[in-house]
Amino acid sequence: MTIKVVRGNPTPEELAAALAVVRARAAAAATTPPGAPAPRDSWSDPSRIAAHRLPQPGPAAWGRTYWPG
Repeated sequence: MTIKVVRGNPTPEELAAALAVVRARAAAAATTPPGAPAPRDSWSDPSRIAAHRLPQPGPAAWGRTYWPG
């Protein structure tokens, strides 16, 4: 694996910290068994929207469907 700094001038400590993060992510990805489902991102989790109270029925309820008050 080759890593190249394309902008900036990192100090040796900054470069070491960045490489430690990259190596940790690579090690975590290597330990995932093949065929295992990918973890879902919480951003796409439907329960994130449903966790809020539902809008009360009424003439303007359609406008509050996805914008809980």
